[in-house]
This record gives sequence, C-alpha cells and structure tokens, in this order.
Amino acid sequence: MTGQPTALRVHPGAALRGTVSVPGDKSLSHRALILGALADGVSRVRGWLPAGDTLATRRCIQALGIAVERADETTLAVHGRGLGGLQAPAAPLDCVNAGTAMRLLAGVLVGQPFASTLDGSEQLRRRPMRRITEPLRRMGAQIADTDGHAPLHIRPATLHGVAHTLPVASAQVKSGILLAGLFADGPTTVSEPGPARDHTERMLRAMGAQVHVNGFIVTLTPGPALRPLDLTVPGDPSSAAFVLVAALLAGDGDVRVTGVGVNPTRTGLLDILAAMGGPVLCERERLEGGEPVADLLVRRADLRGTEVGGDLIVRAIDEFPVLMVAATQAVGETVVRDAAELRVKETDRIAVMAAELRKMGAEIEERPDGFRVLGPQRLRGAAVHGHDDHRVAMALAVAGLVAEGETMIEDAACAHDSFPGFAETMQALGAEMEWCAHD
Repeated sequence: MTGQPTALRVHPGAALRGTVSVPGDKSLSHRALILGALADGVSRVRGWLPAGDTLATRRCIQALGIAVERADETTLAVHGRGLGGLQAPAAPLDCVNAGTAMRLLAGVLVGQPFASTLDGSEQLRRRPMRRITEPLRRMGAQIADTDGHAPLHIRPATLHGVAHTLPVASAQVKSGILLAGLFADGPTTVSEPGPARDHTERMLRAMGAQVHVNGFIVTLTPGPALRPLDLTVPGDPSSAAFVLVAALLAGDGDVRVTGVGVNPTRTGLLDILAAMGGPVLCERERLEGGEPVADLLVRRADLRGTEVGGDLIVRAIDEFPVLMVAATQAVGETVVRDAAELRVKETDRIAVMAAELRKMGAEIEERPDGFRVLGPQRLRGAAVHGHDDHRVAMALAVAGLVAEGETMIEDAACAHDSFPGFAETMQALGAEMEWCAHD
C-alpha cells in the first residue's frame, strides 16, 4: 500500500454470503523459499503469498545469491544451489517485520562458512530472539544477539548434533534448530511439550531429508542433497479465520472459503468455534504437496462462551485477536488461558486488542496468560488503531462489521503483511469496508 491510503473504513449491516479464496499460506511460503534455496536444483512453487513478510524473506534469499524467477506474483522458480551454495551477503539481511524469516534464517546461517547479520524493523527488534540463539549456541553456533533481541550477528562455526527440549512449543524455534541440523555433524533432536506446526518436517521429508517423528519428538539426520520442491501452497488458515468469524457473526447464508490448508497443527480455531456452537464444515478434503487441504463452509450462528487452554493454544495462536472479537458476541463467559505467547507477537496482542475493543465499548478482562470476556456485548463504531500488526487490524475490521456505526481503523495497511486483498475479499462477500485517506 506504499503511497496509498492506509486507513480502513468499516460499516455494519451488510449480510455476508458467497465464495472466496484466501492468499497462500504464509508459513509455507517462507519455508518454500528458504528450503528451496538449499535444494539441489530448481523448486517450482505455485500459490506463493506475495505479502510483506514473505517478500522480506525473498529479498534475504536473493541477497544470499539465490535466483528467484517470477512467472507471476504467486508462481516462483527458486534456483537452489544446494546445502553449500549460499553466498555471503553484501549487507545485513533485513527481515523487516518477519519473525519467521529471522528465526529460520538464523538456523541456516549458523552453518555457513561466512559471517552474516540478521536485522529488521523496530517492531521485530522488540521480539525475543534468545529462544532461538541459545539452542543454536548449544550446537556450537557463533551467534550473538543484542540483549536477547535482533540484530543477530553470526560467524562461521562447526555445528554438532544435540538433543533439545523446548520449554514452549514453537514451530519457528523448532524449525530453526532443524535447519541448523542440516549442517551438523550428527543427528539433531527436538522435543516439545505439545503440538506445534509441522510444515518444516513435512517439507524436509518431501525433499528427501531423513526426518523421524515420534509424537512430539523430531529427529533430523544430516544426509544427502535435498531434492527440489514442486509445491502448490494452500490458502492460509490464519487468513481464512477472519472470513470465517465474520461469516459466523454477520453472515446470511453460506460463506465458502476454497482451498484452505487444514493441517491439524493449524486447525485449533475450528475446534474452538465448534465448541462455541459455530461449526465449520470441511468439504473436498484432499492432499496437496503433503499438506491436507479442504474447502471450508460456514453460516451465521449464535455463539456461546467457552474455555480455551492447553494444546489448543499453539494450534490457534495467530487467531486469538479475531477470537477475542467473537467472544464479545458470544452468550456467556469465554476464558483463554496458557496464551502468554500472545504478549510477544508483533505486538502484545492481549493488551492491544483489549485496549482497542474497549474504544468500541467492550469490556475485556486481561490476564497475564490470556483474557476473560462476558458476552454478548454491544460494540460501537469508533476510531481504532492497527498498531502495525496485521492480525490486530483485520480483527478490528471484523469487529466493525457487527458494531453500531462507522469504525475507522488507522494503520490498517499492515494487513498486507499476510493478507493482501483483505478488504477486497470481504467486499466480495458483501461487507462494507473500503480503504480511505483519513483527515
């Protein structure tokens, strides 16, 4: 949205119905670039997400000497140079706002024979990085963080395969360790306390890597060259979440989202919505590139409060901003616990969402590891702020669809970090929202 209006105006009252698709999965789009760069040959990727975060990853990969050809915005050819083919970058690698890029690239770069630096925006510099730098150091990596944050300074080192036990399930940390394991002198094992996204393991196996999974324990044994990918990226379930919740709250008839990834490590929101009385039907279930995919069908429902905690948290970690909106409209009490991770995302999403929804008249009880909402509550349109956090901005847009009067979301263009075309997709379903300049 450079040079374009960055505020989003939303009006309630429109009944949502119709069929849409959502952009490609952000997690898979990051990984396709990074693993494609390490493959021995050209990887073909269709349905790639051309959003702010993934574009940052693409620029980083290109700065490491990897050619990336574009047939169009979503179709890429990544010219992998093998595990030993990356080149020293001429300048620090700028991950902008992309925490996934920084943590995964850290795992790759600690195994390279050249020095490098990973940096990013002020927002990214506030996010915790010691959770990845400490386990990498245990492998022998020469990686220095800056008081636990970026920039990360990396020097060449010999890596050793070790066994890690993660205190908190994290797909980004697990992935960074496994990628470093590709360059280690023996097997690398990661044990987690619960489920986290397994896209890296699935993609590595598809490329011929020796990956063994036993429950929440993953072992990678370094071995032969990685085969190139041939991948169609499914729609991002975290982007679909905003459409699904909007349809539950403001729909009128069927709303269908086609071709969405339904990897079981990503479907926590579907389980939560079902418990709230808003089931989402999965139709045309199939496998694409080793990832389960389905069309999701939903219609308006009267939601009821529920309690969410434990393993469900990590399976729905990106969806809690819009779930907080749903909780304001549900009958009864909704309690979320075990979600302290929300406080170290792009923003402190518990505090930011609670503060912005209070501007709309909501009553939210913040807790150290979650929140409590007693509904249903009447929301009023208001001037709110996206805080340079794509999921916050889009969640507030969903709130605007059920509020009384106009909602104006400043700093909403950050939605393009993960969901380019968000407003246009919602308009296709009948939502009244538009980009505008705000006085």
